[in-house]
This record gives sequence, structure tokens and C-alpha cells, in this order.
Amino acid sequence: MSCHKTVYITTPIYYVNDIAHIGHAYTTIIADTIARYSRMSGLDTFFLTGTDEHGQKIEEAAKTRGKTPQAYADEISATFKNLWDEFGISYDRFIRTTDDAHKKGVQYAFQKMFDKGDIYKDIYSGHYCISCEAFFPKSQLVDDEFCPECGKITSIVEEESYFFRLSAYQDKLLAWYEENPNCILPKSKRNEVIRFVEAGLEDLSITRTSFDWGVKLPSNLNDPKHVMYVWLDALMNYLTALGYGNDEERMQYWPARVHLIGKDILRFHAIYWPAFLMSLDMPLPKHIAAHGWWTRDGQKMSKSKGNVINPKEVADAYGLDNFRYFMLREVPFGGDGDFSQKALIDRINSDLGNDLGNLLNRLIGMSQKYFDGKIDSTNVAKYYQAELDEMKASIAKLEPSLFEMQIHRYLEELWRPLSVANKSIDKYQPWVLMKDGKDEEAMALVALIANILANVAIMLYPIMPIATQKIARALGFEVDNNSWRKIVKEEMLLDTFVISKIPPLFPRIEEPLLAHAKTSSTQESDTTKEEKEDKGVALIGIDQFFQTTLKIGTVIEASELPKSDRLLLLQIDIGEAKPRQIVAGIKEYYSPDSLVGTQVCVVANLKPAKLMGTKSEGMLLAAKDENGLHLIRPEAPKTNGTFIK
Repeated sequence: MSCHKTVYITTPIYYVNDIAHIGHAYTTIIADTIARYSRMSGLDTFFLTGTDEHGQKIEEAAKTRGKTPQAYADEISATFKNLWDEFGISYDRFIRTTDDAHKKGVQYAFQKMFDKGDIYKDIYSGHYCISCEAFFPKSQLVDDEFCPECGKITSIVEEESYFFRLSAYQDKLLAWYEENPNCILPKSKRNEVIRFVEAGLEDLSITRTSFDWGVKLPSNLNDPKHVMYVWLDALMNYLTALGYGNDEERMQYWPARVHLIGKDILRFHAIYWPAFLMSLDMPLPKHIAAHGWWTRDGQKMSKSKGNVINPKEVADAYGLDNFRYFMLREVPFGGDGDFSQKALIDRINSDLGNDLGNLLNRLIGMSQKYFDGKIDSTNVAKYYQAELDEMKASIAKLEPSLFEMQIHRYLEELWRPLSVANKSIDKYQPWVLMKDGKDEEAMALVALIANILANVAIMLYPIMPIATQKIARALGFEVDNNSWRKIVKEEMLLDTFVISKIPPLFPRIEEPLLAHAKTSSTQESDTTKEEKEDKGVALIGIDQFFQTTLKIGTVIEASELPKSDRLLLLQIDIGEAKPRQIVAGIKEYYSPDSLVGTQVCVVANLKPAKLMGTKSEGMLLAAKDENGLHLIRPEAPKTNGTFIK
């Protein structure tokens, strides 16, 4: 990444058929993170977002609301822009496809492809999905009539159309995928695209005559009844935002370093878009990165269920930085993520509160108690070179992960220095050092913690810009290119400074701050009084049930817990990087030897607890009656980590 002097980052332009949801926020926060890091590291960065405002779907939505398409688009587009502004998204331009300069640029591109012979007129007959604004061959339909993307019924459309010779670019596209193995991220998505293209590409219908809310064709074609296919119009925004076909002063940013998109629009970006660019003789983007979808408490979000997440409500309740951290840490890029308040609260309390916030609090407390707040890094390497080296090794791994869209790994690695710092306090015990008269060594330890926090604050800044600036200011500096270069790249230690006391950054959260999604009235009316009472057992909603994570695991070690008559200490493989340690009260019913190698059902998302001074990281499922206690086990062997549903 650092070899590129300019960096161009884009989100998809969001379709103005509804207000922003958590998926839009996720894409935009990722793009903002990359843009912030790029600027911090001194790169000339241009970050684009915006709204897609043409097409039959918008025209019909406006009509049902008694508005013109332009008025309706103005209203919804403003909600996106206002939200990104409230979120502090650092975009350089917010483009709208109704901008005059954009429409001129699209017409310029259409004319150029037409003159090249890549666009021709013919009659199109096929299955069209209004919701997806896309045609599908019959071979791709579900039950011969339903859209393979959204499941809605398609209609057969026959009309005059201009076509783009997509078929002519099949081999060139396959060669591009082959020669650029990271052009589509994650790589599993690249394989999907290759299989689709290898199956054969048909020429693409790129105009419509059945509605008129769209970009008109170039005037010299003298064909006013046609408007451009919304996807041709939309994709061109990545060029027109830089002035393509008009004032091209920003074209030095092309090609895009990364187009961030959701996986549902991968085909348009990874097949149609590069083919259009090839036709225009333009360089192709470096990366097209497709992320997954978000569910809520294990369920697909929908308006009918009342469980759609409003990102502003979450950010307002839990804090914008906390929300950003959760979204980027919770799920590997490309995979589907599940939002629950419990998971968010756990991240805030554990990762942010315990690991980061408490470390800063300990540093402030120690430095003020022992040294009146003064921190001097002079002797850090003398006493703690191994810890410094461990921190530097982790920091050096971070940048590649970020630009390969492995942001969850970036954050995992960034948390290692925090672990080094917290363990160093417990290991070297500055209070003992001070008691023993080893003031210099204690000062070096305090300075080690400060320098670890400084490095973490700088590298965490792109994800959490508000909280990390507060940390940096407490440590006597600002997060900017200068501090990134000196502290991270040149590995310089902090100059002597007096630490500032600040309030706790991540106060502990005990209860959910947002109301759960309401049960629909239909479900409520179908529930009888007798069912609710059900012999005095308190009924819960499905959303509460899905807050529990159950997994299959194999017992790999088992032993008796010393000084306990009923507890066994188990090491259980549940498909994670290391085994879970679980203390279970089953000694009366099972011997350690009888458990090793057997499978059990584990409650995997319990907060760790201590039983007789021993950490326990989960719970086993069992049933107990007058015949004794028996563990709940899978009927047949299952892969460790398999979810119980």
C-alpha cells in the first residue's frame, strides 16, 4: 500500500429506496477506516460515497408517495448524507447520480463505447426484476419465474434496447482474474465470479424505454425515448466523481485502490464494471472487496419482524467509537455478521473497558502516585527490551492486514501489545519496585505502558478516532502523520511528559440500552393465557433464546479440581485457537478418564467466572432427575465448534 502515492477509496453509492441501515453503516465505516489510515500515513487520499437515484424502482416509489422522482431522491439522499456527517465520516465527495456533471460524464462514456463498436441496438426479450433492476436468463430463475437474487417475481419485458458487448470481454476478464489473484476479496468471492464468467457471458441490455427516470443517451444519437440502464449509470460514478468526461483535475486518483461493496452487488462490480472500463481503455481497480450481510440475534432483519437496526440509535446509545469497533472486530470481512446487544456490551466491557480503558486508568494512577504524573522513557529499553520488541513485532504486522480487508485480524493483533502491557504490570509489580527502592526500574515500567498505549492509540485511531485522540492527548501528543511517522515507523519513544488525568473512556455497561424488537401483533394474539403461564415457567422471546451460543466440543483433558468434592477441571476443544477451560460440577457422576475423548454440549458465550479460584470459560449442558445426572451429547460425532441450533 505504501508504494502508492495516491489512494482512492469508494463505497457503493446507496440506492435511495429507503433510509440507511446497519449494512450501509458497516461498508461506510470500513471505507472511512481505510481512508483515515491512508491520510495518517501521509498518502494523498480521496474517499468517495454517495447515492444512486435513478431507475424504475425510484420512479414507482416516488409515485406511490405523490412526489416527483427528484423530490423523493432529494429527501432520501439527504438522510444518508446527514447520517454520514453525524458519524464523522471523512468522505472527500458525496456524489449523487442526479448531479449534472455525473450525467454528462456517463453520456461521454456511453458515446465512447458506442464509437468503439461495443454498443449496438437490438430487441430485448427477457425476465426483468424491478427490485434488482436487472435482467436474468431463464436458466438462472427460481421455478422459471422468480428472481435468483431477491426471490421476487420477474416480468417478461420485450423492448428495443441498446446492448453492451459483454460477451466480447469474457476472455479478458478471466485473464484479469488470473493475473491479479487479489483483485476480488475475499478470494472465495473471486472463485464465485470466475465460475460465473466461465459459464458464458451474454451481451448486456443497457437502456430502457418503459420509463424515463434515468440518464438520457447522448444527444447526437437522436434516440430520446431511451434512458440508460441504472447499473451503467451507477457504476460510472467512480469515474465521474473524479471529473471523467468533464473537468478531469482529479483523475490522478484513478485507478481505485479499493471498491468496497456488499456481496449482493458483486456481479455488477466484478464483471460489468471491469468490462466497461476495458471498453473505455481505463486501468482496472486494484481491489473489489465484498463484505457479508448482518443479521440480528440470529435472525434475518426485516421490517415485518420489526428487528431492523437503525445504526444511529445504536451509536447514540452505546457511543459511535464503540459501535465502530464492534462492527469491525466482530466478524471476519466477507463473512456474515450477527448483531446483538449482548455481543456489543461484551466487546465494550471486555476489549475496550478491561483491556484498553483500565490500562490507561492504571497508568494514570501509577504515574501520579509514584512520580507526580511525570513519565520519562529514558530507561525503557534498559529494563524492558523484550516487551518493547514484542510490541514492535505486533505493530509491524498491522498495515498489510488492513489493506487486505482483514480488519478483524488487524484488531486482534493490535490487542496483543495491550496484553503485554497488562501482564507486565502484574509481573513486575511497580508498587513492589518502589517499595524496594527501584525507582528507575519502576519509572521505566510506567513509561513502557505509556509507549505501548501511544502505539495502540495511533494504530487504533482509524477505527476509533474520538477515543484515541483523548488517549493521545493524555499522553501529550496528537494523532497525525507526524506522530505516526515518529512513534510507529521510526519506533521513537515518547519524550518526557506529564500525563493528564481524564475520565474513564469506557464505563461498564450492565444492561442493554436499547429496547428489543417487539413481537408482532399477530404472534401476540395467537399466544393464549394458558401458554404464557405454562406451569409457572417464564416464557422468553426467540430473540432472547438466540443470545445463547451453544457448540459441540471434545474433552481433551480432564482432572479433579484440588480441594473440591464435586468439581472437575476440563479442557474442551470447541473449534477455537485454543481449548476452553471449564470447571464442571459433575465429579459425583463422571470420572476424569471416562470423559476424555467424548463430546459434550457447551454454552460458549458465558462471561468467564472463577470457581474455587479457577477460571471457567463456559458451561456444559446436562439433565438431572431422580436417576442422576447425564451430560447432553450429540447423537453422532460432530466437528468441534459445530453450532447447536
